[in-house]
Amino acid sequence: QVQLVESGGGSVQVAGSLRLSCAASGDTDRSACMAWFRQAPGKEREVVAVFSGDGISTYYTDSVKGRFAISRDDAKNTLYLQMNSLKPEDTAMYYCALKLRVCNLSNPNPIDYWGQGTQVTVSS
Repeated sequence: QVQLVESGGGSVQVAGSLRLSCAASGDTDRSACMAWFRQAPGKEREVVAVFSGDGISTYYTDSVKGRFAISRDDAKNTLYLQMNSLKPEDTAMYYCALKLRVCNLSNPNPIDYWGQGTQVTVSS
């Protein structure tokens, strides 16, 4: 079993920054990748950024390239998402996710474990 707990969400003005954290516990050694997803009201959940299990590769959806950065601290077993130059369209619930076994970075679904989510609201 794996537990994922997100934190760091909040309200910020346009062009501001936030850093999301995802503390992982349990049997995380078997993870093929970890990712951040988001879901805005009335929209489908979408992948935002993915970090490969070997720590070598990352993937970003086009709308966040150059603004968001995914990283991992293995000592703390924590995944991060640094979000800069935030826009109103980044407003969503952000979810941490972990996938076991094989992971397609551009589409890591289906996900094996989800966090409970943390809300990000960007206002103009």
